[in-house]
Order: sequence, then C-alpha cells, then structure tokens
Amino acid sequence: MELRTLRAFVEVIRQGGFSQAAKAVFATQSTVSKAVKQLEDELGVPLLDRNGHRSTLTAAGEIVYRRALKMLAERDDLVAELDELRGLKRGTLRLGLPPIGSSTLFAPLFAAYRSRYPGVGIRLVEHGADRLEEILLAGEIDLAASLLPVSNAFEWQDVATEPLMALLPASHALARQKSIDLPQLKDMPFILFESGFALNRIIFDACRQHGFEPTVAARSSQIDFIIELAAAGAGVAFLPRMIAKQRCAETVRGILLKEPRTDWHMALIWRRGAFLPHAASAWLALAREFATEASRSKR
Repeated sequence: MELRTLRAFVEVIRQGGFSQAAKAVFATQSTVSKAVKQLEDELGVPLLDRNGHRSTLTAAGEIVYRRALKMLAERDDLVAELDELRGLKRGTLRLGLPPIGSSTLFAPLFAAYRSRYPGVGIRLVEHGADRLEEILLAGEIDLAASLLPVSNAFEWQDVATEPLMALLPASHALARQKSIDLPQLKDMPFILFESGFALNRIIFDACRQHGFEPTVAARSSQIDFIIELAAAGAGVAFLPRMIAKQRCAETVRGILLKEPRTDWHMALIWRRGAFLPHAASAWLALAREFATEASRSKR
C-alpha cells in the first residue's frame, strides 16, 4: 500500500470528486482514478459507490478513509520533524501565552526569535494559564506560559518570579502602607481576572488559608480596565509587581502583598514525555539566554 494512492483516495473524498482531487494532487483525473482502483484491488473491497458523476463511501471506504487520514498525518509529522533537523529552515512554533505579563516578558523574545529563525512560523494562542494548560494537554500547542505550581503532567522552565501587589485608590486609608496582608482586605470586594486565569486560583487559595472567601465585585481580562476599576474604588485588584509599576497611574497605589505562596511565578511548560519540536526547543534555549542576561544585569 503506497502513500500516494492513499493521498489520492483521501483527496477524492475531501474535494468531492476525481477532477477536483486531481487538481489538489497535481495529477490528471485518469491518474487519480487509477490510484483509487489500485487501492481497491490491493484491499480486495470496493471503497467507493460510483453513481454517475457522484461517488460515495462504502462501509469499507469509511474505514479506509479514517485510517488513511491518520497514516498521512503521521507521514506529515515525520517530514516536519526531519525538516526541523535540517536547521529550522521551516516549521512552526505553536505557543500559548497568557495576557498578564506577556508584553513585558515575551515581546523581546519574539523579536529575537524571528530574527534568528525567519523561516519558522509562529502560531500564537492567547488564553488564561488554566485554559492554556488544557490546550497543551490536548496537543494543540507545544509550549505554554503558565504560573507555577503546575501538575506532574508538565515539565517546566523558569521565566520570572514577582511578588503580587494589591491595587487600591490613592486616597484609600490603606494606600500609604508599604505592605499589606489579605486579612486586612477581606471586607473589601475583589476585582479579579476572568475564569481560566491562574492568578485567581492563587488569590483564592491564599484567602482560604485565612478562612474566608472573597466577594468578587467584577471580572475582566483587560489589565487597564481592572486598574481603572481599582482606581475608581470598585474594589481591590492584584497584579505582579513589575506590571503594577509599569501600568499604575497616580490615581491608584500598588501595595506589596506580604503573603506566603502568592508569588507570581511564570514558567514555560510542555507535556511530560512528549516530543518537543525543534522550533519549541529553540524558543526554550532563547528564553534561557534572556533569563541569564537579565540575571547578570541585576548584579
């Protein structure tokens, strides 16, 4: 059984006929027809019920079509891996990033990666960290940025660690403190990110350690809107220190949250034991370079 005959058969189904399939595989209609007939002869069963210009799958054809899709996908995966071994002249980096912190941490990485590997395409997916982990487990992406800790289903590489800051109006009675803990905020409504953001889980877990469930005043996926809500006195919001210092205006004050196990610890994660494409490995290597340079600059 040859892959070219399987490809011809699959395209007949996908394209809805022999003439359209011939265009898809850059062959003549006669060549495609012969390839399908060769496949039927080899398997000893009819795969198509030919009725004039229309052809429909037989029961055997449905089985062969389903299996052929898998076999051709495996072949494509094999070619992709070999292409990557030839020096990352082709390929795709399938990456998931959360909205919080990505512009600061990963925008410079993007520019350097594109400069170093111009032939590699980048397919970016943006969600909260919890949702990205689900997509990563499903195999839809190769790498994701998420907050630690993560489950044992993943391996990870450290990116950055920042303490959280509580955001309050500059006029608030607590706004002049240098640091604050959650019990001081328990009677205030909380402004959180949408569901699927791992930062929410960190905050809720810390509140439960103090024996209370916070009242949620609002949720949003937009950092600027969350900051404006906090400035307007709608409640207390939380952001990593580096983002709070960049984005907070004079109307809102960021106060260091002195709570154990609430640090915003960003890492790049991938499925444990899964094949990591060379495009993804190159991203990890570049991220390590950036982390090393950042560490040296702090000394």
